[in-house]
Amino acid sequence: MKVVIQRVLSGKVVVGGETVGEIKQGIVALVGFEKGDINSYIDKMADKIVNLRIFEDSAGKMNLSLKEIGGELLVVPNFTLAADCRKGRRPSFQSSEDPEKAEQMFHRFVEKCRELGVPVKTGIFGADMKVHIVNDGPVTFILSSKDFS
Repeated sequence: MKVVIQRVLSGKVVVGGETVGEIKQGIVALVGFEKGDINSYIDKMADKIVNLRIFEDSAGKMNLSLKEIGGELLVVPNFTLAADCRKGRRPSFQSSEDPEKAEQMFHRFVEKCRELGVPVKTGIFGADMKVHIVNDGPVTFILSSKDFS
């Protein structure tokens, strides 16, 4: 499981000209699943993102979490995160989880984030999405389930 998170002032996902998910201040999370990912990775990743202290406190230090600022989370499925670009010039997607299983994992991840008490909006799994982000900072982090194993 790979996740790219960005601290944002706002974010939205548009599918076919219609906004399907939109947030104000918070985090946009691009989420990709790989073969071998298990439920405990999903649970740990949700907890990490919701509680990661990447928002500024009154002293201007990154010391507050999404939950602490009352922010929102926009979760966007992104299978290309599992690509392997080490060889040649064309990405390989052999390590990407199969779409049916990845969709189940995506929904589990979204539910886990909601259970942790933050408002969650999403993109649409498998859709051609246009993602609009107003990055705050910019502040961007790359997280991997390999860090949990």
